[in-house]
Amino acid sequence: MKSALIIGVTGQDGAYLAKLLCDKGYAVAGTSRDASMANTSALRALGVADKVGIHSASLTDFRSLLQVMEKVRPEEIYNLAGQSSVGLSFEQPLETFESVAVAAFNILELLRLLGKPVRLYNACSSECFGNSPEPAGEDTPFKPRSPYAVAKSAAFWAVANYREAYGLYACSGILTSHESPMRPSRFVTRKIVSTAARIAAGSGERLSLGNTDVVRDWGWAGEYVDAMWRMLQQDRPEDFVIATGKSYSLLDFTARVFAELGLDHTEHVDLNSSLLRPTDILVSRADPSKAERVLGWKATMDMPEVVRAMVKAERERLTAQGETK
Repeated sequence: MKSALIIGVTGQDGAYLAKLLCDKGYAVAGTSRDASMANTSALRALGVADKVGIHSASLTDFRSLLQVMEKVRPEEIYNLAGQSSVGLSFEQPLETFESVAVAAFNILELLRLLGKPVRLYNACSSECFGNSPEPAGEDTPFKPRSPYAVAKSAAFWAVANYREAYGLYACSGILTSHESPMRPSRFVTRKIVSTAARIAAGSGERLSLGNTDVVRDWGWAGEYVDAMWRMLQQDRPEDFVIATGKSYSLLDFTARVFAELGLDHTEHVDLNSSLLRPTDILVSRADPSKAERVLGWKATMDMPEVVRAMVKAERERLTAQGETK
């Protein structure tokens, strides 16, 4: 039985990855800042809450990470934690950098000092590419346009440096946006879906959005975690872009959500300039061909399928709460 440690196990990706690894027969452990107060709702929704041991650890506290490593003795580590909201990173830049970049250095230093054959996956982001009208691949230069992307870029290069300098099996997945019903409500995709579902149920409210012209590549989180696992099964560590290869505007996403609910988005959406970011990526496109060629991984769900699945889950949630018409 293989053992894995998921740093950030209670989040969207952590929960889906925990289910994947449990289904593969792994012994799975995870971390949370305070295990006794951890929100395990995503793990419960996927039916694996009782199969995952959760340990308290702060990514900026080297000692707490060491203690968890000694308890779990993992063969694979998946670093999925850190402040993950691009918008919030403008309000909390230092906290974002510490929870992403400083945390990555802590994990890498720990693995270097322990000298054990542990394989590390680090969650990077296509936000690092900045505007990419042409599909970005593994060799595309980074041009970050947010504190979040700056932090992810620093973590990416830390992983690459430790891999080269110390021979660690450490790699990064450069993931485009990936969604699911497990997304927190602060993320715009979940905000759109949940608000539209309430409007369809008769709430009478309106949806307020910022720039709907931005273009993104949206995939399904449950598929992306499979790519993470495949990256750590290779003979040598490499970085991979993980994406669907298809990009759509936020307006397309919004229109699709309302159409799934039998509504016209133009009758329910307002544009609000206060929601605009200081700097933003206008167009994000990605090239996942290396992942298909080397990992045998290819996304089967792009934006329309993702929207359909999220709307279905949200309607089921509202029905269970008695909020539908």
